[in-house]
Amino acid sequence: MKAVHFGAGNIGRGFIGALLDQSGFETIFVDVNDQVIEALNQKQSYQVVLAGGDQKLTVENVSGINSKYEEEKVTEAIAEADLITTAVGPSVLPLIAPVIVKGLQKRIIASKGYLNVIACENMIGGSSLLKEHVYERLNNEEKNEFDRLIGFPNAAVDRIVPDQKHEDPLTVEVEPFYEWVVETNGLKGKQPEVKGITFVEDLTPYIERKLFTVNTGHAAAAYLGRQHGHITIKDAMDDEALVEKVRGTLEETGAVLIKKYQFNQVEHNAYINKIIERFMNPSISDEVTRVGRGPIRKLGPEDRLIRPAAEYVSWIGETPQYLPEVIAAALHFDDTNDEEAIKLQQSIKDKGELRTLQEVTGLLEDHPLFLEIKKYITTN
Repeated sequence: MKAVHFGAGNIGRGFIGALLDQSGFETIFVDVNDQVIEALNQKQSYQVVLAGGDQKLTVENVSGINSKYEEEKVTEAIAEADLITTAVGPSVLPLIAPVIVKGLQKRIIASKGYLNVIACENMIGGSSLLKEHVYERLNNEEKNEFDRLIGFPNAAVDRIVPDQKHEDPLTVEVEPFYEWVVETNGLKGKQPEVKGITFVEDLTPYIERKLFTVNTGHAAAAYLGRQHGHITIKDAMDDEALVEKVRGTLEETGAVLIKKYQFNQVEHNAYINKIIERFMNPSISDEVTRVGRGPIRKLGPEDRLIRPAAEYVSWIGETPQYLPEVIAAALHFDDTNDEEAIKLQQSIKDKGELRTLQEVTGLLEDHPLFLEIKKYITTN
């Protein structure tokens, strides 16, 4: 079996690539990083270290294609693949769509049969978004053929891979815990034979559970940690006052999840505890600036902070108490190495905090959540 995976970064190698190898796939990584692609082709293997222990995995049967220079090789690989996966980041999906289209067109002409394309991104509906960018480049006849043969099942992925440096550029350290859930609706042909995937009929509860717990909690630790002068997530989680606020935040998002999807409260509380334990693991601690980067996107109306906070108002009928403080901390996130943080702080300087808050979150000024966040904003 052969898989083509877009994104040879730490997530791609340490999570998706590792599971593909354990499932017997030959994996071809597609990326624009010259050093990583060269190393993959030279060594054809790499090490995955499980944080907090001595266990190491050797991932073999791998190679790389540099999509900057070798587009034809990418399209040929797609045409011959048994599975396509991505871990490139939501903003990069539109950029890889054109070469995916060419590869899939070549595949259909060659009558290679069914193929599934799974976007393993930190977002809701990643595969659906990629499908949109693919389909906008097709004519009606091609769309019909793609509908028949090419699946774009949505997925939820969860594994913390901290920022890191190793002597070997391919070595990657990951936490032992992982979750990869794929929705059966959208699959074409038989289910991909990948060990570690959980197939479900409805992915939405799992996506939101991850987004509203792992991502919201990580963001809360990062933004509150940055506000209180902490350098790493572990530093923030060593601050008992901040841990209480992170836990309170996750109890609020948990209330929404339990109400919407009838999750078992005892089981969900155990899940929250597990997530907090993961944040406290010193072996996988990240800098708060890395976890907090991209604050404009993370303050978007459909992302990890505003969405659960607004849904708390609508589902619970009350205003959350912890989420607004986290949102205000995100609004004040200042990092001169992050483009979005620079843009956000410039907007505050030019327009004021309240106007900027409205623009990035989409909240109306009379919304209960907006009024609660306003309490944590000191200037206008």
